[in-house]
Amino acid sequence: MKRTPLYDQHVAAGARIVDFGGWDMPVAYGSQIEEHHAVRRDAGMFDVSHMCTVDLRGAGARALLMRLLANDVGRLTAPGKALYSCMLRPDGGVIDDLIVYFLDERWFRLVVNAGTADKDLAWIRERAKEIGVAVVPRRDLAMIAVQGPNARMKTAALLPEACRAQAAALGIFSATPCDEWFVARTGYTGEDGYEIVLPAEEAPALWQSLQAAGVAPCGLGARDTLRLEAGMNLYGSDMDESVSPLESGLAWTVVLEGTRDFIGKEALEAQRAAGLARKLVGLLLQERGVLRAHQRVVVEGGGQGEVTSGTFSPTLERSIALARVPAATATSVSVDIRGRLLPARVVKPPFARNGKIMIEL
Repeated sequence: MKRTPLYDQHVAAGARIVDFGGWDMPVAYGSQIEEHHAVRRDAGMFDVSHMCTVDLRGAGARALLMRLLANDVGRLTAPGKALYSCMLRPDGGVIDDLIVYFLDERWFRLVVNAGTADKDLAWIRERAKEIGVAVVPRRDLAMIAVQGPNARMKTAALLPEACRAQAAALGIFSATPCDEWFVARTGYTGEDGYEIVLPAEEAPALWQSLQAAGVAPCGLGARDTLRLEAGMNLYGSDMDESVSPLESGLAWTVVLEGTRDFIGKEALEAQRAAGLARKLVGLLLQERGVLRAHQRVVVEGGGQGEVTSGTFSPTLERSIALARVPAATATSVSVDIRGRLLPARVVKPPFARNGKIMIEL
């Protein structure tokens, strides 16, 4: 099993460790629900060092990403700006979803998922060698996500002095490099905060300082309930190589207009022209029960779908899910929970963000 530079901190804190994509990772330190509420109401931190930071270096980096990504990196014109995108197969299936940061014309930074990192690197390198771009995985770095309404305030004084003014001035979905540190105003919880990339050997000291400042350590369990409340897809659950971003609620990340020819564009254009057979929706269970992945969804008037991610929402105190259903699905469905068909309302995610419930209960 792989371990992050913060593994010893998790063990010392009594975290329950699980296998997550080949990494020993903390799922919770105590109460997962308390960790969830800490992020929605105050500030929590996550070890996300298992994610892979990848630097693309060379004059052809932008051209490479214009070809690789369904979203348009041509929109990244100001240094530090970030973009969320899917990287696709020729048939439109999702290889991975990622964030790309534009730092200068010879340097773009990607953050890709832990479980797909090797696959992603092989795919990127095969295309990068054609135009002379260096693909550099930065396993010498760690990453800590500090999230919540008080996250930036509690983090500010703990950043290197040279970083503080730049970090304070960051807009949403922007980042700044600062010596060996990299501070991004991004996250995966639906709350404000920072994702801090720093040298691996410096991560334990920052983790301890954040905890002393009142930032709660949080595990993967809370990260999953937070991202689901925020309506954010999880790779391998809500999308993968068998589905396109158009069927995964991610049409907003796809730019089909213009002459740019990215991998998968032709397949997406054909899919859009033919009409989508399926769509990703939010579900709110109307009775007691817990929605879980792979439960069968029965649609009024015929047709079936499947829950892709489901959980009990600590913020809503209700069971919520994302589900892939027939495109004609209207406002209500039934979900097969242990042989019982329970009613669920179809809603548009997010369910909760920025500490607030975003749907009608």
